Amino acid sequence: MTDASIRKRPRNLDLLSLISYRLPLPGRLSILHRVSGLGLFLLLGPLLWLFQLSVTSPEAFGYFQELASCWVAKVIFAGLIWAFMHHFCAGIRFLLLDAHVGIELAAARYSSIAVFVVSIVATVALCWRVLL
Repeated sequence: MTDASIRKRPRNLDLLSLISYRLPLPGRLSILHRVSGLGLFLLLGPLLWLFQLSVTSPEAFGYFQELASCWVAKVIFAGLIWAFMHHFCAGIRFLLLDAHVGIELAAARYSSIAVFVVSIVATVALCWRVLL
């Protein structure tokens, strides 16, 4: 092989070099979209259990209120709300990209910034009373 053909080959990065690799913002958005979807999927069972617990009896609802009043539970619920909002907003962005809307480089950067801003603002708006 010549040196020119070696340079044209795609780079295969190992996991250790990915730690120091700086992704552009749309790439980070894509990874967070996948991570938030996985987190929502994995926590669907415990969330359904908590919902079932809250509607079975008044005593169970009291236990749920006691459990949900802990600051750790509030942080977890706020994180779940952010994960849902981020996954929802990024999903809409990806649907628009699939329809060839905003596929230019500048538009893709601005739409990824918009996803982060909208998901954080929506999370703060939904968690305002919980965070106080």
